[in-house]
Amino acid sequence: MNLYAFGKALVKGALSPLYRFEVIGAENFPKEGGILLCANHIHALDPPVVGMTAPRTVHFMAKEELFKLPVLGPILPQVNAFPVKRGMSDREALRMALKILKGGDVVGLFPEGTRSTDGVLKKGLSGAGFFALRGNADVVPCAIIGPYKMFRKVKVVYGEPLRMEPFRERKASADEVTEQIMASIQALLDQYSKK
Repeated sequence: MNLYAFGKALVKGALSPLYRFEVIGAENFPKEGGILLCANHIHALDPPVVGMTAPRTVHFMAKEELFKLPVLGPILPQVNAFPVKRGMSDREALRMALKILKGGDVVGLFPEGTRSTDGVLKKGLSGAGFFALRGNADVVPCAIIGPYKMFRKVKVVYGEPLRMEPFRERKASADEVTEQIMASIQALLDQYSKK
């Protein structure tokens, strides 16, 4: 068992007794090809929860500071996370994400760039649209619906993939694509929050 699979099992074992996870739409996840997985961000547990519930291995962009932490730092690269500098153009992170997508794998990111303190979806950063357009990948929107309260339900909803080819053909901007991604996440939040 590789470290990613071990970590996934470990997270599932640690979190499943605390929260009632409901995964919806896993069948929407393409079985192959590059995928940009975009989710809303409401809690520090979002990355491991998405990694635990996604049907495929996810390579997460994580803020550079996390890689400097004593225990967590050395583990992150082993579970397919790679660092990104916040607040500036990080060419190395851009190259890494595009390489993963073009190699037919999954990159996970939270387009809001930071956690939403009130649970309301914020404006997405244009990087999401950039990766979707340049990475030869389609986008799977994901809605995480909490709150993370002990023994309460946490829903993780995977929507139908957004095909990027039409956007590429008409040379859509990264901002336009990001807006479409955020609208898809919002639609999932609207549809499943009340159920």
